Amino acid sequence: MIFADSHTHLYSEEFERDLDEVIDRAEHNGVRYLFLPNTDSETYDRMMQVAGRFPDLCRPMTGLHPTSVKANYQNELDKVVKQLAESHEKFCAIGEIGIDLYWDKTFEQEQRIVFDFQLDLAVKYDLPVVIHTRNSMEVALEMIMSRNNPAIRGVFHCFSGNTDQASRAIDLGFFLGIGGVVTYKNSGLQNVVSRTFLERLLLETDAPYLPPVPHRGQRNEPSYIPIIAQRVSEIKGCSLEEVAERTTENVFSLFRIRK
Repeated sequence: MIFADSHTHLYSEEFERDLDEVIDRAEHNGVRYLFLPNTDSETYDRMMQVAGRFPDLCRPMTGLHPTSVKANYQNELDKVVKQLAESHEKFCAIGEIGIDLYWDKTFEQEQRIVFDFQLDLAVKYDLPVVIHTRNSMEVALEMIMSRNNPAIRGVFHCFSGNTDQASRAIDLGFFLGIGGVVTYKNSGLQNVVSRTFLERLLLETDAPYLPPVPHRGQRNEPSYIPIIAQRVSEIKGCSLEEVAERTTENVFSLFRIRK
């Protein structure tokens, strides 16, 4: 079985000491495709270094994360624009972008401006978007729906909405990113997964964050993707092999990866 981790921050400091071992464990568990979302200009070089060390496995994105949107957001956006203008072919997506109303709402208006701008970049370069929506699912959905542009495609990373929001996201042509939260008791995500066709689901870890049971409280890593897939298979009443095959095909489709 071949799996894909559609969202993993392997360039994080948490992986500095044992990245080679983390990669080895991922491959040993069948996780052969690793997608790296960027955060901001401070993480970009580290991300590209990891992608350069493991070019057969890792595929980088570029973008400005909503929690990195501050007063200097235009300087950060200028760097994203430059990266894309120089060589957009090396990026598989614009991400991680979106709206975060959990940590700090000080720059909410600026987050909206930045999100809008990066959606435009995605259309310009025909790249998918990887969307972060913490406490902001409704806001992000409304912003995308208002554009009425079928060229906007992507995934709602670490999907945390309800079944109605899931349905609307799928109607817009988006995938739902399913991670370790699906293994948490009473998370509510099980209900969304049960009502969503496998054809619209991607697997992700968001490593080093949100590890699945039985690893809660520990560092998350890509080798745990089969644990998430197993829980999805139980919810959907299908085989682990089917989940692996379908979700990996979904990754190929979204990010336009050739086998």
